[in-house]
Amino acid sequence: MIEHFVFYLALVLVIIIAIMLANKLRVAYPILLVIAGLLISFIPGIPAIKIEPELIFIIFLPPLLYEAAFAVSWKEMWKLRRIITSFAFIVVFLTAISVALIANAYIPGFSLALGFVLGGIVSPPDAVSAGAILKFVKVPKNVSTLLEGESLFNDASSLIILRFAMVAVGTGQFLWQDATLIFSWMLIGGVGIGLLIAFVFLKIHKVFPTDVNMDTILSLVAPYIMYIAAEEVHASGVLAVVSGGLFLSVRRYEFLKTSESRLRGANVWESFAFLINGIVFLLIGLDLPEIMEGLNHEGIAFSEAIGYGLLITVVLVIVRFIAAYGAVIVTLVMRNFIKVADPNPGLKAPLLFGWTGMRGVVSLAAALSIPVTMDNGELFPHRDLILFITFVVILTTLIVQGLTLPALIGRLQLSEGKSDYLSEEAAEALLWKGMRHAAFTYLNEQHKDKKVENEYFRKLMDRWEEEDKDDAVHKLSSEAKEIYLETLERQRIWLREENRINPKLDEEIVRGYLLKLDLEEERLRIG
Repeated sequence: MIEHFVFYLALVLVIIIAIMLANKLRVAYPILLVIAGLLISFIPGIPAIKIEPELIFIIFLPPLLYEAAFAVSWKEMWKLRRIITSFAFIVVFLTAISVALIANAYIPGFSLALGFVLGGIVSPPDAVSAGAILKFVKVPKNVSTLLEGESLFNDASSLIILRFAMVAVGTGQFLWQDATLIFSWMLIGGVGIGLLIAFVFLKIHKVFPTDVNMDTILSLVAPYIMYIAAEEVHASGVLAVVSGGLFLSVRRYEFLKTSESRLRGANVWESFAFLINGIVFLLIGLDLPEIMEGLNHEGIAFSEAIGYGLLITVVLVIVRFIAAYGAVIVTLVMRNFIKVADPNPGLKAPLLFGWTGMRGVVSLAAALSIPVTMDNGELFPHRDLILFITFVVILTTLIVQGLTLPALIGRLQLSEGKSDYLSEEAAEALLWKGMRHAAFTYLNEQHKDKKVENEYFRKLMDRWEEEDKDDAVHKLSSEAKEIYLETLERQRIWLREENRINPKLDEEIVRGYLLKLDLEEERLRIG
């Protein structure tokens, strides 16, 4: 037991070292983590790592989805809602169909139902990999938003396909009527349960006297409850977490009522997401011995299995390129009838989007979730080959696409193009002017008499009436501090309302100013 504990502790250190090296080399850390896992798995005497898919789905998937949903801008997503929906659902279905047809035609013994099992597993691109790569290079905001938005929903659609395909393999039949009803319930039930539980958590934060620690723990518990509750009634746990996370993200200032809760929660979540992302990608590489052992049981040559994996990888890349450029054609047609987010998408952005289809942990967990035996007691056909093909797809897309994507972005030299948003300088000028006006109006209307009574309070009034003075809050009285905190809250209210009603404001800039207000409040409380 102690040896295993030391081994797992060493793995955490490997994760940290690999990510530091990745940052130094400016490559996506999932690539180095998978390679590190592969190298470690070949060391003699290393304990065998057996990944339980339930652990990945229940322990890792909910917080990863929740963290992504909480970070994304709903305002941006709504702007690109049509293309995000098409890539998250329609493109995933088209990808699964393409993989099913090719697998059925070229892989011996693969029925169409088995092809859909494989298609459902490998169809969703991995958001973490793309995000890690885009951290080092600058891309237009609509591209990054599209990648983030797609990743929030494509896991749900791919797992729905997998569930239906598994039923078809086990029973030998597929009933469209039943599938339609089940599919509708998974979508509607998943979203509904996620929103309901998120609403309950919002009320808990509002009604009960929570502190910083309680707020942080409740935020960690929320995605697990959403996921488990939805899965218990056979709805989509992924959609439950995503919808609930988006609901709470928009209302974060209603349930995380203090700046300390927001800042502490953000720090905890950043560290937590860092650790679990590192673990899941390291586990992908560590699982190779188990996958190889299963492949030997099927009697399939190693080179032949690699060929199948590369074939499916090529299919995935081609379908994604077709979808990316197909979206351009649809946009050019539909702009004549409706307002579209980007009426002139060009040809460079689709090229980039088509090359960002790295697969990751969800695909591996889905493959591992295939049971060894079916309900009738028979062995699940080609389970080990499906696992190996999935591993080849993940490894190939991570290494080939992941390593070449930064160079591709550099060659394309994408520009933001014509944007509906104000420039950064104009937005900052608007926000600063509005914040000063909100603060001065509040102080002048509610506490004008204090200006004469308190020298330090006069400095506070001057801070917002004239210019930013760093020393204005250093020596405030207790009464003036309380009024200053109220002033900061009025500014938060103004910022959130301005972000809601002003479509030309970039939410990322607004969030930056809200963060500054939280930091200012903490500085005032500590000082």
